Amino acid sequence: MDEAAVEWTRTSSKVNFVVCQLFALLTALWFRLYLHPSKASPFIRHVVATLLGFYLALFCFGWYALHFLVQSGLTYSIMVFAGLEHMHKLCFIVALGYLSFCQITRVYVFDYGMYSADFTGPMMVITQKITSLAFEIHDGLARKEEQLTPSQRCLAVRKMPSLLEYLSYNCNFMGILAGPTCSYNDYTAFIEGTAYQPRHLEANGTENGKHKHTEPSPKNNVISKLCTCAISLAVFLSVSKIFPVERSIDDKFMASTPFILQVLYLYLSMLATRPKYYFIWTLSDAINNAAGFGFNGYNKDGTPRWDLISNLRILDIEFATSFKMFLDNWNIQTALWLKRVCYERCPINPTAATFLLSAMWHGVYPGYYLTFLTGIGMTMAARTLRHNIKPYFLGSTTHKSVYDVITWAGTQVAICYTVVPFVLLAVGPSLKFYRSWYYCIHIACLLLVLALPVKPWHLRAKEEQPQENSLQGGLTGDHNSHSITDNNCNQKHKAT
Repeated sequence: MDEAAVEWTRTSSKVNFVVCQLFALLTALWFRLYLHPSKASPFIRHVVATLLGFYLALFCFGWYALHFLVQSGLTYSIMVFAGLEHMHKLCFIVALGYLSFCQITRVYVFDYGMYSADFTGPMMVITQKITSLAFEIHDGLARKEEQLTPSQRCLAVRKMPSLLEYLSYNCNFMGILAGPTCSYNDYTAFIEGTAYQPRHLEANGTENGKHKHTEPSPKNNVISKLCTCAISLAVFLSVSKIFPVERSIDDKFMASTPFILQVLYLYLSMLATRPKYYFIWTLSDAINNAAGFGFNGYNKDGTPRWDLISNLRILDIEFATSFKMFLDNWNIQTALWLKRVCYERCPINPTAATFLLSAMWHGVYPGYYLTFLTGIGMTMAARTLRHNIKPYFLGSTTHKSVYDVITWAGTQVAICYTVVPFVLLAVGPSLKFYRSWYYCIHIACLLLVLALPVKPWHLRAKEEQPQENSLQGGLTGDHNSHSITDNNCNQKHKAT
């Protein structure tokens, strides 16, 4: 097939994806109005959501969509027939292994130059759901309450789902193409129509009288998110071809462009790639909201929040002042998945294990592994630098503003430097880029980790304070570590 035909095939697959997502959006509106929990049983809602999901998958990916059924069927068999003690580990191995098998065959065995619609994309989300549910079932049926963290206690599943419930959770039409992942309890609460009840409680446990008897409408949020999608798509289509990342490793560009302008170009090229993800994830979030899924309580002014399964916060990403802040607001549901199935449970070096799992989950391109290996060093260096340097800039508002500007610029450069291999994919171009920068940020991270103390003086001083202050600090730290989901869990307990 010639280059023009290949390009046409790639474009048509993208158009198919957008058309299917727009169809899912319209279907979501119909689903919420005509199959509302007050009008249809959970069984009917599960059946319709599942069948529509398979229809969209077949339309987009053809018979490759059968992999979704195979992966779900294998893991459900393990959940039902394997012992509860080891079921979660077997599901994790089988789900991730099957995903990796499909990724390897797609990239290295078959010639997919004529077929660019990546059917392993939906499998990545299904893998998240399978493994999350396996651990949640294990927490609910095989572990004691006192062994669980507050978040695990809230997310624990106390009853084995039926096959229909399992397929509906994995392959419903709202999230089959682009996710995002969500907890099984949140999804079943949406299907059964109980999702609004716990979140009618304020943080102090009192009912919000203004919204007590009315179900919140997602209309304004859906419209807002669709506007964000339109802007993101327009920016991506108009800017991405002007600033291709590949130009950063062009010999002529590197030889003729001053280094400071190369840094600026790198920032602009990465900035131009992000709207694609903003479009995909925000549209998927809007689809779920249109169906009535994603309600997350109320703001202080009484307006409903529809960010329960949102995958990103654009302003917090673009104005992030730390590596951690960027990661916390980018692909949020995947970050929560990594935290729940790996970081919180891995006994040895959870940071490295989490980055390795993230690389394996993303795919088999070497660039992914280069990015996440670099990310380990970036995370350690950023944490060390922040703990040692930040206290000196907290004396005044001016100092804090200077610190924010410097850390914003440093964070953006560090993020761009880290994710270049993720975009270039191959080892050769990625190492060529790093060589052109003389591995300067790698070296800087190594020196920071080696030169600065792991526990700087101000943290050691806190440990020497009276026990009351230590306890108070511990409580504050623990509170800050909880996610929005954990806060919702507390509301659920108050509702019961």
